[in-house]
Amino acid sequence: MKLGELMVRQGLLTEAQVAEVLAAQARRTEPFGSICERLFGIAPELVEGAWVEQYSVLTEGLTPDFSRQDPSVLNVVTRRQAWQFRIVPVCWDEGSLVLTTTRDQMARALRFATKVIAFPVYFLLIDSETMAEALNSSYPMRGMDAAVVLGELEALSNNLTARSAGKAS
Repeated sequence: MKLGELMVRQGLLTEAQVAEVLAAQARRTEPFGSICERLFGIAPELVEGAWVEQYSVLTEGLTPDFSRQDPSVLNVVTRRQAWQFRIVPVCWDEGSLVLTTTRDQMARALRFATKVIAFPVYFLLIDSETMAEALNSSYPMRGMDAAVVLGELEALSNNLTARSAGKAS
């Protein structure tokens, strides 16, 4: 499914607007979503949400095989980067690096990959529990576990920060 079609289905664009975006894209190389933001003021979060939905549909049914993980891909990202951006490389596929991430982290992981990784990449989406297992197996780090991937530590930290701010008032 094309991003423009999906954004029409979601009510973010009309078909005429999609045609306008495609015409603008033909004049210069710029991502479809960036043009939508610039021409029609669509919030970046909405564009990212539509893009993640599109990616989910495109990769549905593809599952990484961590038992056949290529050890050479693990050096592409550091342990900290893997945990911070919730990515685990799996293998090379016709010159592209196959990375895994979760649906919730997809946009963030893509921004990281396009800025830092010097190879073409594509992602396979996995659930948070599988991500936690993959991170623990491929990039073990003391004090990091499934709770981090599931966001429990972040929520706890935010709650503690909020309580501290409340007491200081």
